Amino acid sequence: MLSLSSLLVSAVLLSRSAHAIGQQPTVAFNGSADAFLLASSSASVRLLLDAADWPGVLRAADDVALDFGRVTGLNGTVSLTGGSGGRGNASVIFNVTGKSDWDVGSNGGKTAGAIIAGTVGKSSLIDALVRDGKIDVGRVAGQWEAFTSSVLESPVKGVDRALVIAGSDKRGTIYGLYDISEQIGVSPWYWFADVPARRQSNIFALNTTKKQSSPSVKYRGLFINDEAPALTGWMNANYPKSEYGSAFGADFYAHVFELLLRLRANYFWPAMWGSMFNVDDARNQPLADEYGIVMGTSHTEPMMRATNEWTTFGNGSWQWNTNNASIYPFFVEGAERARPYEGIMTMGMRGSGDTALSAGIETTMLENIVDAQRGILEDVYGNVTAVPQMWCLYKEVQGYYEAGMRVPDDVTLLWSDDNWGNMRRLPTDNETGRSGGAGIYYHFDYVGDPRDYKWINTIQLQKTWEQLHLTYKRGARDIWIVNVGDLKPLEIPINHFFDLAYNIDQWTATNTEQWLTLWATREFGPAFARSTAQVVDVYGKLAARRKYELLNSTIYSPINYEEADNVLGEWQTLAQQAQSIHDALPIETQPSFFEMVLHPVLAGLTVYDIHISSAKNLLYAAQGRTSANSWAARVLEKFGYDHKLTVRYNSLLGGKWNHMMDQTHLGYVYWQQPMRQVTPPLQFVQTLEGGLNGDMGVSVEGSNASVPGDDQWHDLSSDTLTLPPIDPFGPRRWIDIFSVGLSSFSWSISAEPFVKLSQSSGALSPSGNTTETRVYITVDWDAAPAGSGSTTINITSSTNYGTQYSAPSVILPFNHSVLPSSFTNGFVESDGHISIEAAHYSSILPAAETSDNFSAEWTTIPSYGRTDSGVTLSPGTLPSMTTATAPALQYNVFAFSELDDANVTLYLSPSLNTDPYRPLRYALALDAQEPQTVQFVHDQPDGALPVGWTDAVADAVWKSTTTWKMGPGEHRIRLWALEPGVVVQKIVVDLGGVRESYLGPPESWRVGP
Repeated sequence: MLSLSSLLVSAVLLSRSAHAIGQQPTVAFNGSADAFLLASSSASVRLLLDAADWPGVLRAADDVALDFGRVTGLNGTVSLTGGSGGRGNASVIFNVTGKSDWDVGSNGGKTAGAIIAGTVGKSSLIDALVRDGKIDVGRVAGQWEAFTSSVLESPVKGVDRALVIAGSDKRGTIYGLYDISEQIGVSPWYWFADVPARRQSNIFALNTTKKQSSPSVKYRGLFINDEAPALTGWMNANYPKSEYGSAFGADFYAHVFELLLRLRANYFWPAMWGSMFNVDDARNQPLADEYGIVMGTSHTEPMMRATNEWTTFGNGSWQWNTNNASIYPFFVEGAERARPYEGIMTMGMRGSGDTALSAGIETTMLENIVDAQRGILEDVYGNVTAVPQMWCLYKEVQGYYEAGMRVPDDVTLLWSDDNWGNMRRLPTDNETGRSGGAGIYYHFDYVGDPRDYKWINTIQLQKTWEQLHLTYKRGARDIWIVNVGDLKPLEIPINHFFDLAYNIDQWTATNTEQWLTLWATREFGPAFARSTAQVVDVYGKLAARRKYELLNSTIYSPINYEEADNVLGEWQTLAQQAQSIHDALPIETQPSFFEMVLHPVLAGLTVYDIHISSAKNLLYAAQGRTSANSWAARVLEKFGYDHKLTVRYNSLLGGKWNHMMDQTHLGYVYWQQPMRQVTPPLQFVQTLEGGLNGDMGVSVEGSNASVPGDDQWHDLSSDTLTLPPIDPFGPRRWIDIFSVGLSSFSWSISAEPFVKLSQSSGALSPSGNTTETRVYITVDWDAAPAGSGSTTINITSSTNYGTQYSAPSVILPFNHSVLPSSFTNGFVESDGHISIEAAHYSSILPAAETSDNFSAEWTTIPSYGRTDSGVTLSPGTLPSMTTATAPALQYNVFAFSELDDANVTLYLSPSLNTDPYRPLRYALALDAQEPQTVQFVHDQPDGALPVGWTDAVADAVWKSTTTWKMGPGEHRIRLWALEPGVVVQKIVVDLGGVRESYLGPPESWRVGP
């Protein structure tokens, strides 16, 4: 059966239906027998509401009227009724759009259809329709943020037909209104990402009933954090500063509030560094409440007081145990100021400036703080349990909880990730029944160890789905808040995050690309939706392999598996695809595509090119290659292009987003951002002098060494290098021939007839584009000798080899391995290893023992991880498993080598032990050997991050190795996940040949399906 998202993709690509991402369509651009015209290019839509409804509802209706104008060219009108709320006798009291009902645009007052919107119990229009039995709100009334919409005949006097939206509360109605806006083609990002609405001649209401239930997560919000230099620079250039020096005022936050509501979010932590939300602009808090935004403050800002409020107005040190006499009234003022408004109170206390409260875990002091805060809330509000509260268990605060500290059950426990998108902790069985429930604090941006990452988007959506899906299934459903840094460069993951929070069951392990297709259709139109989705999907994989700030010239190998070249090639292909889409889009759509798709791809390619070119420069300089200087020049060229991309972004649309790309991202040497962009290390060879080894140099795959000549990587006075062995099931090999001197020369290679060369002769010079060449080697296995052996490849040239060296030669070991015909399904050893993408298992073995209490199954998450996909055990609510109760993945392999210590390394996603009593574990077995059970994440005391965490998050994988006896022939590797949350990406069997690389050896030869 097709999922709803699949059906929606088909609908949007194959018809002219319109819809919000993943939501049931209620409007279309072409009519049908039972549809009616809402608006056209010559007749506007009319929105009818009760003036007594929530201010945020009335304001959203005004937005919708303008949204119709963005699509058809004619703004809608908003008519507000007053009086007793009786049906059909209301009168227009004013028009929010500022235009008369009968004088809209140039259409002479001509209107098409009507939309009636209102909140149950707040709108006399809606209540009358309910009372008369014309609409049924039974499934939404009294619910949280739910709404229903339907087409009614003669709903009120003077209206023949209308699309009626009834919300269960103010945000339910607001979401119902913005649902129409999104369906007609107005992106939530129309202002923040400059997405233009595509013009339509007609907009029809479909004769269908939609009942939108409550969101999956109650409070869904974002945190603007780490906002300097980019967002702060942009703010300072566009908005006036307050008397305290901050530009973060209501004029900016109005855009943020609207964006949140259009994304079906409701919760917000404002910027905190250098600003004070309630102080800098007195309009901020009332405006948030009018819009319908639930305000909060960050994990380090208790009782609705900004950090800088204490810095500005506080008296003495921010130390409760020594200065509570001053801090207590500071808390009281925060509670009193927040009382008139909807908000969630941050409880507890951390140290000044996002630091620990103290060096140790002082639970007694923090318990006293929470008790005092609860007393204040009781005094100010009259009922402390009626005040939404949360305790954010961030960083060292989790250690307080693990040490036994508890807060009252009505306080929401806000669990945190590790700042890198891996949840540290989730509710356990004995924590799921708390009345305050649980939530999470998540990160798409971060400043801190092991490095900042706050430049551009590096979020892989599949990982977001996996972690948040697990979060939801484990019961953390009351608050989801995500740190988005500057907000602007993270449009795609933010949208995805809120769609998951709104309806988690809509999105599965396998339909992230479908979500992307729907997103791309909304933003750029259906013609390039699938190709854009594929570009963004691949970008997520490439960018998430390692944060840009953690890249350097040593990460991707330039000598093994052609890793550096292949990685750069992936980026170059992606850039070509993104550029071609951009160039084919309408001119008005190109800026938004550049901001969200093309710029990240080009910028990512450029940074990768800089670091990989630096790696080649350093290697080639060590080999004395003349081309080392060309690679240094390439680094400088790309360094300049990186700046041009920054200027292009900052200059886009007349400089609308000037400063938004000011973040430094090149030159990191420790966790904090560099103050200025810096190239990676470069070296230059002296081209005014020749090398001591003549004019020609030779190097080979798998080695830094070069001949002729002496270096640190091979025996002195040796003129021979040895290639990695070649066999029928592995890749081709390569030799580089290059200039190391001042004279041009010709070269030739001679080899046995069964050795095939991509080029056997050529000419090189010390200048221009002909300073080096790569020769690829393959073998005609039909003509090759049986068994194992080696052959010599001789390389000669027309030049000399210095004063003391001889012509170089290369040894090519070969293994003429023969695979028996009986092996028909599995992976074959080559080059001393077997590499397997975890999703490419041979079979699934059912559990030996079954249970009526649970059903465990392996799930593949496509495009997840660093190389292909991930496999995990589901559902996330499974109990701890054993090799008897869990299903196993079986991988068939064939080995030619024999070892007593063959290492099998699993590449596992950097997930953490979300249940401290059930650490992540897997089991592995080879053939009939006893399974080995491995716990690969080892927690440290007091809530500290696990052993090896720094490497795991930097590499975006845990690597876990077991050792086995393995001989020639066919083998079966069986893999069990013993806890939900274990995600396996890759398996590498090292039979003595694995060489250093970041991603591991490419997948081995596979026989069969």
